Amino acid sequence: MGRIIGVLNYKGGTAKTTTVVNLGAGLALRGERVLCVDLDAQGSLATYLGVHYTYSLAHLLLGQANPRTCIVRARDNLDLIAGDEGLLRAEGELWRIDNRLIARRVLVGRLQGLEDDYDYIILDFSPSASLLSESGLLYVRELIVPVAMNYLALIGTRQVIQTLKTIGRVHGHRVRLYLIVPTFYYARLRKDREVMETLQRYFADKVTAPIRASVKLSEAPSHRMSIYEYAPKSLAAIDYARLVERVFRDGQKRAKV
Repeated sequence: MGRIIGVLNYKGGTAKTTTVVNLGAGLALRGERVLCVDLDAQGSLATYLGVHYTYSLAHLLLGQANPRTCIVRARDNLDLIAGDEGLLRAEGELWRIDNRLIARRVLVGRLQGLEDDYDYIILDFSPSASLLSESGLLYVRELIVPVAMNYLALIGTRQVIQTLKTIGRVHGHRVRLYLIVPTFYYARLRKDREVMETLQRYFADKVTAPIRASVKLSEAPSHRMSIYEYAPKSLAAIDYARLVERVFRDGQKRAKV
């Protein structure tokens, strides 16, 4: 059974989608079978990877398509279920379901079984709390929180932790905080070093090595490329490869248990 990982911060601009793309692409380059699922109505994941699709996650949630129909190939070993503005309508339909618990489990039911076909399923969450985000948290088993080097991103992280505590009271819920990934890091800036120290003080070994700020990383989406395709020798490629190695290594350890 594959690992189901969510990438979430309730503050925008933390490199959430960038982390999903480059974590997923890096694992795929290692030969792992990866599926990325976009829960954000902005649909940034498909745009980033230059993927064209007919059926999105919205069609799946509305019962207008099955999972296999919605899955498109993005790269070798890397598949995608796209998000788009149709998710706004889909979430509206979820709100019309009288039973909140049933509404929150629609996504789980629609995606059920896909973990048998992939080594990793990675969910790209919306930066805002929503019924769909709650549904995603019921599906994922591990959560990665990217944190930009500013105070507001720390606030978003605190909100994620509080949400995990709330969701944790739901019967059958098994998600855990897996990693904190510092992003947009400048080692020469005192502020960034202080934020890193704060993260390490509260989250200890869950904090990964930082993803350093990089022009190449900001340019890659406009070329519809992962950082490994666009600038494979850049600092950002090195940093994300390090993150991929950690996630992969943890998966190997888990498989041996």
